[in-house]
Amino acid sequence: MTALPMDRHEGERVARNADGIAAALSGGQRMEFYRELLAAAPEQAKGVLLRWWGQAMLDTDPDADPRADAVLAGTVATVSLGDLLARRRAAGLPVE
Repeated sequence: MTALPMDRHEGERVARNADGIAAALSGGQRMEFYRELLAAAPEQAKGVLLRWWGQAMLDTDPDADPRADAVLAGTVATVSLGDLLARRRAAGLPVE
């Protein structure tokens, strides 16, 4: 099993709030986001925001097309699971 390397971003492209998320989404997606957010119970609102923030981040990723092309071509850089776990342990991050 392999995992893709994660690049760290300086700052976030999409603010983690309703205004930031809505601004990053296309018209149809924006309407669905607001529909879900307004229909959510208070304890569900955080989940709605997190899911749509993730979608907005994907939609605004400037490297999305080249990365998808590399995945489809089988040329994307990968790292073994063992190496990934070793890096996390070395950095003091959880591995379980």
